[in-house]
Amino acid sequence: MEGLAMLRQLIGQVQELLELYGSQPPILPSPLHLLQPLHPLPLSQFHSQQQHQHHRWCFLNVDDGSPDDYYSLIMAAGKSGSFKMLEPCKPPLAKKSRKERTRGKSSGTTNTAEIMEEQIWKDFPEDLFEAVIARLPIATFFRFRSVCRKWNSLLNSQSFPQHCAQVPQGNPWFYTITHENVNSGAIYDPSLKKWHYPTISSLPNKMIILPVASAGGLVCFLDIGHRYFYVCNPLTQSFKELPARSVKVWSRVAVGMTLNGNSTCGGYKILWVGCDGEFEVYDSLKNSWTRPGNMPLSIKLPLSLNFRSQAVSIDGTLYFMRSDPEGIVSYDMLNGVWRQDIIPAPLHLTDQTLAECGGRIMLVGLLTKNAATCVCIWELQKMTLLWKEVDRMPNIWCLEFYGKHVRMTCLGNKGLLMLSLRSRQMNRLVTYNVSNREWLKVPGCVVPRGRKRQWIACGTAFHPCLTAIA
Repeated sequence: MEGLAMLRQLIGQVQELLELYGSQPPILPSPLHLLQPLHPLPLSQFHSQQQHQHHRWCFLNVDDGSPDDYYSLIMAAGKSGSFKMLEPCKPPLAKKSRKERTRGKSSGTTNTAEIMEEQIWKDFPEDLFEAVIARLPIATFFRFRSVCRKWNSLLNSQSFPQHCAQVPQGNPWFYTITHENVNSGAIYDPSLKKWHYPTISSLPNKMIILPVASAGGLVCFLDIGHRYFYVCNPLTQSFKELPARSVKVWSRVAVGMTLNGNSTCGGYKILWVGCDGEFEVYDSLKNSWTRPGNMPLSIKLPLSLNFRSQAVSIDGTLYFMRSDPEGIVSYDMLNGVWRQDIIPAPLHLTDQTLAECGGRIMLVGLLTKNAATCVCIWELQKMTLLWKEVDRMPNIWCLEFYGKHVRMTCLGNKGLLMLSLRSRQMNRLVTYNVSNREWLKVPGCVVPRGRKRQWIACGTAFHPCLTAIA
């Protein structure tokens, strides 16, 4: 429709030129016509001959043909400097059915198709080829892999991960678990606003496995019994089951994950910590759990960890939210140092969770007062260690929450937040971009061959990476 609107605007400009420099054509009942003189002349000769020559005109009805037909006509006219002539008695173009137009496009019979010369493209540099492929969207890359064996083997190339590491990270994706399909995940791609439903065959299907952390394109899973850890790349199915923990603590734990460098090539580490102060660190390079020390006496026990809030990773340091006293407990994965900061939470706040963006620690939660409920965003002030409100959900969206008992779950806290807002009468998914403060609604998650909109139970954000190895 936009192409047709632009075409009509261009035709209007052509008609103005004709009125200014040429004789008026006969008026037809149709409101839009393309006027074409059968013998084009330069403007300098046109005025001298217009009184001695009677021009013939051919009329094309824009509404009767496809935009592609008229677009090629106008483009041809622009390249030649004058309008190409039609046959004097040629009838108007017949309207093609949608099926015929689709068949024509799919058969590759368009005039603008270019043939790639084999002599030129056969010597295309291999390193440049990999650099181009590394910058393709993830969904496009997987379609390209099916072209040939060579393209499919790019993931195993030694140089391809280096090209991928040079590509700036985009928005994270979200790996989620629904209430009715706890043994299979649903991945949301915010760039395409589309849900994917992969099947990770390596994950145990006889127990409930939940995503708890991520780093470098890898997602860390923990079973609902808090005993077994798994690491997986949801895109490539690279999978690893971690060895058993040395500390036999089966109570609920908080989990964080960091990289040793800029990618998984340098390895990664996973930390779990319990409310009683017990903790362990897993090193992928050593493939073992270790206990670097004890929780310092300056940190009050029990920790009263907020398990609804996932850990935040900034420059190799993991941050966990706690209560009693309210604040943040952090652990430096490089130096093995624990720290506690007492930070009072905003009043009337529920379902709060930590987030991060560009090295800043953020807080998102529901602010409820009387019967009104709103989603608010705060930023931690490093000098005062106080929360400062920086944004709120649009009021017109918050009106839907009025008088309802709303619960919120943050499914991703890495720059782009995904929030699940639900009550007995409502089930909403929204994303919030911390950088540009943009709120967007997320399409409903409907599993394949299903009709019912799924409720999201939990999830985590991860940056999609084709070369991340568990």
